[in-house]
Amino acid sequence: MSIASGSSTRHTSPEELRTREGLKTPEDLETRKELSAPATGTPSASADEPAGVALPLAPSRPRLDRPSVLPRILRAALTGATKSAAIVALLLAWELAPRFGLVDPTFLPPFSEVAQAWWELVANGQLADNAQASLVRSFSGFGIAVAVSVPLGLLIGWYRPVADLLNPLLQVFLNTAALALLPVFVLLLGIGETSKISIVVYACAWPILLNTISAVRTVDPTLLRLANSMDLSAPRLFQKVILPASVPTIFTGIRLAGAVSIVVLVAAEMIGAKAGLGYLINASQYNFAIPQMYAGIVTISVIGVAFNQLLVVVEKRLSSWRVPATS
Repeated sequence: MSIASGSSTRHTSPEELRTREGLKTPEDLETRKELSAPATGTPSASADEPAGVALPLAPSRPRLDRPSVLPRILRAALTGATKSAAIVALLLAWELAPRFGLVDPTFLPPFSEVAQAWWELVANGQLADNAQASLVRSFSGFGIAVAVSVPLGLLIGWYRPVADLLNPLLQVFLNTAALALLPVFVLLLGIGETSKISIVVYACAWPILLNTISAVRTVDPTLLRLANSMDLSAPRLFQKVILPASVPTIFTGIRLAGAVSIVVLVAAEMIGAKAGLGYLINASQYNFAIPQMYAGIVTISVIGVAFNQLLVVVEKRLSSWRVPATS
């Protein structure tokens, strides 16, 4: 023990030294670090650095979630295989049934022979010429039917007096088959292009007309009440509510008419025509060229499917405002 300035030397603890030098305990340092850290989770300065000095933070790169390409390709391939499975099964049965003697190959040749005959018709230009003649007639009649039936259907469906006036006449012609009137069209209009296009117009008009009338009369009443609460005028109500809500049902009739236009035309071309797919099928039957006959039938089916898909795309574009149903 030593004597300094008349007093005894006193032992100083480490806690007193830290207090005297302005230091904090490890618990206090940790508490100060948590309090000084920003609320957004930005890392704060360490205890060894002076307070109030912000450390520069390295810019963080946004992480891009790139979907894997392989699963998307696999899903697309699976969807395509599922949709084409029935067609592939039909073609396979068509190929194997004649070869195994299940059907007479004279009247139903294998699909490979039909495909070969189809390619020969493409090579010599017969298929292109006949398909062009049929498409011109079919699309002309179909277009005229759409241009006439849609406005007429909207008028009949919207105005009750017009419906009461025309409904008896429509019922008479509605129950008369188009092919039953084909001899009448030929007698009145001849065997040229006019009679064939006219029979297509007549056959296509009814599905479009009936679906258009039904579309106008079955608009959601809630939409009509909301429109009436906004005091919309009759033209604006028709433009903003009735017409958009009627598009899906109208296109149902248009797609039906697209299929009818091809079927009726083929039947009309079998009577007094010199070109067209119907003429090709009929002439192949008379000449007993069975593979060529089936090639014409397959061509008609492909055209019908392609035409229907085109109408589906147009319908989706015109009704893009609709919210898809969720399961």
